[in-house]
Amino acid sequence: MKTRLRIAFALVLLAAAAILAQAAFKLPAPEKLTLKNGLTVYFQKNADLPLLSFQMWIRGAGSAGEPADLDGAADLTAALLMKGTSKMDAVAVAEAVDFLGAGLGFSASEEYAAVGAQSLAEHFPKVMEIAADCLRAPAFKDDEFTKEQKTRLDSLKAMKDNPGAAVRAYFKKGYFGTHPFGRLASGTETSLAKMTPADVRNFYKRAFHPANAVAAVVGAIDGPKLLEVLNATIGQWTAPGPAPKAAAAPSLPKPAGRKLVLIDKPDATQAYWGLGGPGYATGDPLAGPAAVMNTLFGGRFTSWLNTELRIKRGLTYGVASDFQAWAAGGLFYVFSYTKNDKIGEMLQITFDLLKKARTAGFAPEEVESSRNYILGQFPPTLESNASKARTYVRLAFYDLGFDYYDTYLARIQATTTAEAKNAAAKLIPDTDFVLVVVGRAAEIKAQLDKFGTWTVKKITDPDF
Repeated sequence: MKTRLRIAFALVLLAAAAILAQAAFKLPAPEKLTLKNGLTVYFQKNADLPLLSFQMWIRGAGSAGEPADLDGAADLTAALLMKGTSKMDAVAVAEAVDFLGAGLGFSASEEYAAVGAQSLAEHFPKVMEIAADCLRAPAFKDDEFTKEQKTRLDSLKAMKDNPGAAVRAYFKKGYFGTHPFGRLASGTETSLAKMTPADVRNFYKRAFHPANAVAAVVGAIDGPKLLEVLNATIGQWTAPGPAPKAAAAPSLPKPAGRKLVLIDKPDATQAYWGLGGPGYATGDPLAGPAAVMNTLFGGRFTSWLNTELRIKRGLTYGVASDFQAWAAGGLFYVFSYTKNDKIGEMLQITFDLLKKARTAGFAPEEVESSRNYILGQFPPTLESNASKARTYVRLAFYDLGFDYYDTYLARIQATTTAEAKNAAAKLIPDTDFVLVVVGRAAEIKAQLDKFGTWTVKKITDPDF
């Protein structure tokens, strides 16, 4: 009796803490600054520590904007921005950033290229000077291109030796196919081998334009001083001609039936797999109930997936489900791994859990626990300057409004048991999904045949 009372009391405290966390959390509305080159920057002062974080996304400079046959061009272009400018070579850029104890990086996602920087407040002007130089006058030297190209080709070989990494690339290709979101940031053997420095230069000229960028700064600086620093650095970034219109991504593919792909890796001692189906688009009101549902299904340590597959049965050390959302749509996915002789058992349990979530839903106490978990875990994710800067950029990029998370958390708090079940019924795959397995075909194929007809590929085949 005492034990049950203690548990009940602990649950009450957890619920109260979650409600207080939600009440205490509010993302401050940022100040809007406009630079001389027209670039919009959102600013929030935080003088708690002498630090500053900068984040910028450039629409249309991501992998979805690459030429269809040049997987990896966007991320390769982003990487080469740090490999020398008209003023500094690659070593000088790296040493300058390192000397300041700062961070500066460029990368590409599907819908955008990203620039991130952080430093002590006193070094921020210099860091932004370097960032602006990389953006305004990248050298794109042939020798740096060749080195980065070779590094990436070597990385692809290493990826195929690591089935945990390989399965995600194979899954992305298997799910999206020729859709622009199917292009891999890593590139492929074929696309990297045919790529030239001219391809990178052309992509940069076509895709990188300040009019398509949105940025944010959070940290210890006053607004007028920040505007002065940014106008002297990133505000000097210009591009000839009008901004190219970033094409909207086409609707995401929707699997029709079971698409089953087996990648034969003869030396694999474990089988890695990924399963996915349609999710929801960024800003969809379904996001709140979907988060409550997924937290229970596969989004935390005590989820159904982890409890059944790891804790009870010891089939794996890691399994999780999640959503990824873009403007054009979204994806629900599950990834995990197990011993070769257990893959059939693991997949069957997973399918049983998918069906249970879709048809039976969740108990009221589970839904309450999920709501409290999310409300308690969310505020710390936006504590740092960097996380706030990324969030401001994301909200502006997708035009969600800076009060979006107030509404989102309120929607989490209000999610009912019926709504969590409805989210599962809509988003948990039934008959239409993509399932990719990487493993030793000779040992696992017979276990997999019960699930349908498989397309079998060799991991030694070129590309993905």
